[in-house]
Amino acid sequence: MKGFVDNIEDAAIRNSNFRQVLYTARGLQLVVMALEPGEDIGEEVHPDRDQYFRVEKGKGEIWIDGTKTKIRKNSAMVVPAGARHNVLNTGGKVLRLATIYAPPEHQDAIVHLTKADAQASEEHFDGTVTEPKQKSRQAKPAATQATAKPTSKTTAKPAAKTPRKAAAQRPSTRARSADTN
Repeated sequence: MKGFVDNIEDAAIRNSNFRQVLYTARGLQLVVMALEPGEDIGEEVHPDRDQYFRVEKGKGEIWIDGTKTKIRKNSAMVVPAGARHNVLNTGGKVLRLATIYAPPEHQDAIVHLTKADAQASEEHFDGTVTEPKQKSRQAKPAATQATAKPTSKTTAKPAAKTPRKAAAQRPSTRARSADTN
């Protein structure tokens, strides 16, 4: 599996969608969001999932069970399962966030262009992950050379050297780029 590796700040800043799912695993989901000035995510409660937010650009406020806290670039927030919460952009520019749902909340690779699109959508996580489970590959045992000394007076032939195969080029660790808007 490749996983997801990218500069999350850059990915969030490049994102212009209200919500874009970047990567979905069985136990969590990585999402970027862009809130226009005055826009909020909408008050919500996730009874069975925790949520982590990180502000990558802009300023606003988060409400968690009635407690309001100002947020700005580099602020991190954790919303425990069952907490009523909302994030509001109080600044004059787009508020750009990265968020992690654990477990996943949305369908893999879903993009909601606007908050209205998100509210009109009835999608939820359907069990599909970014990278389907692959069969595990067991390493083949390395060829071993005989280490026992010959028992007769005849000389033992040295083990034949197996020509080495060229090293396979590693695949990119970047599972999905946020460039796909």
